[in-house]
Amino acid sequence: ALVVIAGTVFMNEAVRRIPVHYARRIRGNKMYGGNTSYLPLRVNQAGVIPIIFAVSLVLLPSLLGGFLGQLKNPALVGLGRFFTTVFNPDSLSYNLIYFFLVIGFTYFYTAITFNPTKIAGEIQKYGGFIPGIRPGSPTASYLNYILTRITLAGAMFLGILAVFPSLARGLSGVSTLLVGGTGVLIVVSVVLETVKALEAQLVMRNYEEFL
Repeated sequence: ALVVIAGTVFMNEAVRRIPVHYARRIRGNKMYGGNTSYLPLRVNQAGVIPIIFAVSLVLLPSLLGGFLGQLKNPALVGLGRFFTTVFNPDSLSYNLIYFFLVIGFTYFYTAITFNPTKIAGEIQKYGGFIPGIRPGSPTASYLNYILTRITLAGAMFLGILAVFPSLARGLSGVSTLLVGGTGVLIVVSVVLETVKALEAQLVMRNYEEFL
């Protein structure tokens, strides 16, 4: 349990920092820019959304199989048994489909929420550039390349976390595991966001640190 919670916290907070340099600009008698910042790309960019989408789809065939199994048509009853067998939560096929659905939805949701072209345009607009990368389209291609690689790590983490309860039951033989990986991810995310909100409030009140 401690390893799962620690791994969830680590992956939830993991970011890839891309350095961004800003050129110096002189306006009137004042000089702007010249500083160095970084663009944080989260490894788990999609959060818990892919797991929610995947579990919604992977449960539909079993529900359909239960409905078809009550009909009088033998062909439909056989189809219902097939759905019920293949999409049994304890079966290997169910967990494999669930795992790959989570990976697919992670890439899909990340592509919707993060626009490398827009980010590259904003960086260029304010006179910034990534060292060794030309502004504009090459920056967007570089961000897309980095995001694709780190999203693979985040997607694998979410996929393993989604099927972890089945793996734990199969390895330990304990069939009474009530809290799954999805629940742990939601709880950890809520606790981390609450702690960050409290720290922000304390900083606004000039406290040195959060006790």
